[in-house]
Amino acid sequence: MNKNKNKKEVKIETKKGPTMEEWPEPIVRVQSLAESNLSSLPDRYIKPASQRPTTIEEAPTATNIPIIDLEGLFSKEGSPDEAIMAQITEACREWGFFQVLNHGVRPELMDAARENWREFFHLPVNEKESYKNSPKTYEGYGSRLGVEKGAILDWSDYYFLHLLPTHLKDFNKWPSFPPTIREVIDEYGKEVVNLCGRIMKVLSLNLGLKEDKFQDAFGGENIGACLRVNYYPKCPRPELALGLSSHSDPGGMTILLPDDQVFGLQVRKNDMWITVKPHPHAFIVNIGDQIQILSNSAYKSVEHRVIVNSEKERVSLAFFYNPKSDIPIQPLQELVSTHNPPLYPPMTFDQYRLFIRTQGPQGKSHVESHVSPR
Repeated sequence: MNKNKNKKEVKIETKKGPTMEEWPEPIVRVQSLAESNLSSLPDRYIKPASQRPTTIEEAPTATNIPIIDLEGLFSKEGSPDEAIMAQITEACREWGFFQVLNHGVRPELMDAARENWREFFHLPVNEKESYKNSPKTYEGYGSRLGVEKGAILDWSDYYFLHLLPTHLKDFNKWPSFPPTIREVIDEYGKEVVNLCGRIMKVLSLNLGLKEDKFQDAFGGENIGACLRVNYYPKCPRPELALGLSSHSDPGGMTILLPDDQVFGLQVRKNDMWITVKPHPHAFIVNIGDQIQILSNSAYKSVEHRVIVNSEKERVSLAFFYNPKSDIPIQPLQELVSTHNPPLYPPMTFDQYRLFIRTQGPQGKSHVESHVSPR
């Protein structure tokens, strides 16, 4: 029964394959709309009333996601700090999101990465069009997720690129301006990959597994890593729009470098939206669907969204650490039993991520629909 269910879901997700070669309608850059001094918001960006950001369902402003100092996480002898591990466990189980300090990535590199991308997005729109993307790979300069014709869109432009595996890393598909951007992003990517590897060890150990268990399940050294840089221009009616609709991340783990000047990320907890207040030079870490599946839901991915601003633009860098794309991902054998059966059938990440690439952000509907039938 599980096998048939799995086949059915894959068929549903891939049936739109032929439409993935091109976008269903002409692309309009949000930057162009913002620069045209609109007094009202185009209908294509007005969210249904139930999805609009409201103050009614927002948590008190003092509420924030956990902040964890990683200094001393691993000693020179290699043994992890149990107090820090316990904080990460609680954050993963209770929040799915946390901020990390003293994470090993140099602050000046973080600043350089963000500001290089800000310079890129400040280029005239026509100078960026040579990097325009398609829904086939999403690689390059884009302005929408999903290929549904007539869909309500998000108020953002973005740039998506691959860092790993190395055969997908193509500098020719990366911007050439500003002149330092390729070198900075390459170095930034290597440091963030190292940080992800350290966190993966903790996630394994905290479930009583060998430290490399999660990493091995992802493909060992053959993991995938990609970067989505988000540009949220000023919005004339921010109360009607979203920069990025509610979703959980389909991949393994996300390391977000937020804008250091403007809040925008909101995390859902207990049916409330919590606006994340970034700590200076901290990363925001969140669990993706693939780790929820591997852990048999011990760790949970969490819905999040991005609100926009009428006074200020925002730039953020989302680094996605993913399994090797053709490995079937399913709950680890060590975490299942007759009393705790596997919640999810096996599926490769290639198959899994087709959902968001065709349907766009849809809350947690994909991972929830992926649950094995009882």
